[in-house]
Amino acid sequence: MTTNDSGSAPKPPAKDPWDLPDVSGLTVGVLGGTGPQGRGLAYRFARAGQKVIIGSRAADRAQTAADELGHGVEGADNAECARRSDVVIVAVPWDGHAKTLDSLRDELAGKLVIDCVNPLGFDKKGAYALKPEEGSAAEQAAVLLPESRVTAAFHHLSAVLLQDEAVEEIDTDVLVLGEARADTDLVQALAGRIPGMRGIFAGRLRNAHQVESLVANLISVNRRYKAHAGLRTTDV
Repeated sequence: MTTNDSGSAPKPPAKDPWDLPDVSGLTVGVLGGTGPQGRGLAYRFARAGQKVIIGSRAADRAQTAADELGHGVEGADNAECARRSDVVIVAVPWDGHAKTLDSLRDELAGKLVIDCVNPLGFDKKGAYALKPEEGSAAEQAAVLLPESRVTAAFHHLSAVLLQDEAVEEIDTDVLVLGEARADTDLVQALAGRIPGMRGIFAGRLRNAHQVESLVANLISVNRRYKAHAGLRTTDV
């Protein structure tokens, strides 16, 4: 007797991993949008046609940075940025990560949060990875924001290239981690809005530490070869 003969419904076809949602109408907020990484991401998304709000502890500082970026970018304090955005990228310095997110728990409730913070230390030998008590910056964010949908992505991007107006495409893949496929699909789709980028699903948040840590290796690569190295995933 075949499976169909027994009355069981056939399995639905597997979803195409490249069938990603339309995210062009989402407002992207960037906490830490006045720093190099946040500013670069804000610029690239705005240049791609995304509505972007950058956040800072001081609203006037955020607005000054927004005016410099152009492309319709707006500036606000962190709380307003979080409230007005559909998706919020966390690009604050590691030493202010926990304090910033804890203070925005209510504003970030129900939001899709993308953590791109890399916990790193530096000494005379160069950069090295730190391991937070929770396992990673992304896992720390998930603990601090229990009512948010926390993902991790955009760790391995050169702030120099992101901010360079002469660079048309950013040649790199973006490793995306998260607990729900609907959320990681959204982040992958956002990555794909930036010419040259491609979002690649890379596992659940428990795997975020090694993704964040790899930035220390890329810093060593860049120093040795005077480069702005990124990543490409082969055979995908």
